[in-house]
Amino acid sequence: MTHRIRDVMSPGAVAVEPMTTVEKAARLMSEQNVGDVLVAYDCDLFGVLTDRDIVVRAVAEGADPHTAAVGSVCSKPPVVTVTPDDTTDRALELMREYAVRRLPVVEHGGCPVGMVSLGDLAVTEDPDTPLADISRAEPTH
Repeated sequence: MTHRIRDVMSPGAVAVEPMTTVEKAARLMSEQNVGDVLVAYDCDLFGVLTDRDIVVRAVAEGADPHTAAVGSVCSKPPVVTVTPDDTTDRALELMREYAVRRLPVVEHGGCPVGMVSLGDLAVTEDPDTPLADISRAEPTH
């Protein structure tokens, strides 16, 4: 059964500005129990910072997390997004095509309003699948 993204997304995605330090973003991710944050300035989505970005693009490269800006280590455009009116089928299609597990949800003007994860979609589409069981244990962002 196909649903609209607005029905399955996690609203109010955590966002930071591009000049936020990696340390501050990591602390925020820990406090919010999320695996990524949107990097945005006002309604302009600049990128997505994942826990993997912090490890691979900051720590492994020797960047100082106290001073390095998230804008320098986040995944940058093109950032693949969906709107609240898109379908879950469309989100799955984009996740497969771009090999991502999470998609920012943006209003038509580009303002981030939430996040939808593979786990959100698995639980919605078939709550009894093994993937849904695994996804319930992970953060939904």
